[in-house]
Amino acid sequence: MTEYNFLAFDIGATSGRAIVGTLSNDKFEVKEINRFPNSMVELHGRYYWNIYALYTSLLESLAICSRQKITLHSIGIDTWGVDFGYIAPDGSLLGLPRSYRDPYTEGAPEDFFKQMSREEVYKRTGIQVMPFNTLYQLFRSGTDTFVPQKNAAKILFIPDLLAYMLTGRMVCEYTIASTSQLLNPQTYSFDSDLLKSVGVSSSLMSPVIMPGTLIGRLSPSISRRTGTGEIPVIAVAGHDTASAVAAVPASTPHFAYLNSGTWSLMGIEVDTPIINKESYTNNFTNEGGVEGTIRFLKNITGMWILERCRDEWMRTGLNYSYQDMERMAEQSNFSSLINPDDPRFANPESMLKEIAAYCEETGQQAPASEAEYVHCIFYSLANRYKEVLGMLSSMSPFEIKQLHVIGGGSQNKLLNRLTANATNIPVIAGPSEATAIGNCLIQAKSAGLLTDRWDIRRLIAASFPLQTFRPQ
Repeated sequence: MTEYNFLAFDIGATSGRAIVGTLSNDKFEVKEINRFPNSMVELHGRYYWNIYALYTSLLESLAICSRQKITLHSIGIDTWGVDFGYIAPDGSLLGLPRSYRDPYTEGAPEDFFKQMSREEVYKRTGIQVMPFNTLYQLFRSGTDTFVPQKNAAKILFIPDLLAYMLTGRMVCEYTIASTSQLLNPQTYSFDSDLLKSVGVSSSLMSPVIMPGTLIGRLSPSISRRTGTGEIPVIAVAGHDTASAVAAVPASTPHFAYLNSGTWSLMGIEVDTPIINKESYTNNFTNEGGVEGTIRFLKNITGMWILERCRDEWMRTGLNYSYQDMERMAEQSNFSSLINPDDPRFANPESMLKEIAAYCEETGQQAPASEAEYVHCIFYSLANRYKEVLGMLSSMSPFEIKQLHVIGGGSQNKLLNRLTANATNIPVIAGPSEATAIGNCLIQAKSAGLLTDRWDIRRLIAASFPLQTFRPQ
């Protein structure tokens, strides 16, 4: 019996994981072998990602595989979108990548639209306008004369940057590039006028490659250091949501998905971009998916709000698990709601104070206990999911018959029930490790072991437990 092991590095905005997916005939399973932190570094009022700490964690994970005698077939990396690093002409990294949470892009879209209209930018890219998009990061760095940008020879998005650090090869993967608001979704290439408008030469961007492409192999020095050998590194769907959507265990195209985590991303999978007046007005985005598909979706602030509240409680000695918080919300009769996508919840000094202030300013009762805060957040998320699904249904080329909830939030049974009731369609929850699973199975497809994304989905549906929540 032939066994194949694929290593997925799945890195989010707060932590990263190394997960081994093992495929043996028609059986597939995953095992976490390492978990490591990922946090922003604040220096002189700027916020950066410690890319060197992430690189060290990747090497540590490879060494763990070697010590555990896990023979790896290939490696894939997925991360959050929009952020990037600058590469010097000699190949060295020009400082730490800036974080999308850095407030330097506040107001940047409005300033940029003075030279190219909002409508024109959306027409060219089909991407939801968000202040931290790569387009506005480059625009603000240019107007601020940010030295790394001025001296860069190449720009690499985070998964491509980490792959470069492992292999020495520079590529630009389609799904991660599509988050930038610089890519034309019809031609799969960067818009030269947009690049020019932010003072960036087209030569700084590498040619776009599709998920499943071989980037290169681990460098000889890393192979010796970790004991793993010169393993192939595959360009999977580098944007974590794209890898997650590849793992939606759907049997027909008539589905919507909700990738529930720090961010909640709700959308559908289509073959061509949806760029029209309604999608523009509703601020929906057209991002890249596997096999050249489009993820037509909207970003919704998700568990970020709850995580920030939880952090504040932990600093006072109150350590609530997610199971604790589910029970707290169920036992509360609180009724106030917030709009999770209000910009005030992006990165406030105190999320608790911001929620209370929002309720008071909108004539609602402010939460008075931890349980009431959790109740407010869960019910507000379900209400927002209902609103976004309504918009999505009006623009979808097909009837949406079910909602697949994937990611860590799929384990939240209360929120799943609330979402089914709010949207009035069945909610199918799982798998919770969708991003890492998609990462691994894109590698398996690259190896010729699976035929297409539907073959991937059939395998996932047969390999992982799913739970259905019907509206009541």
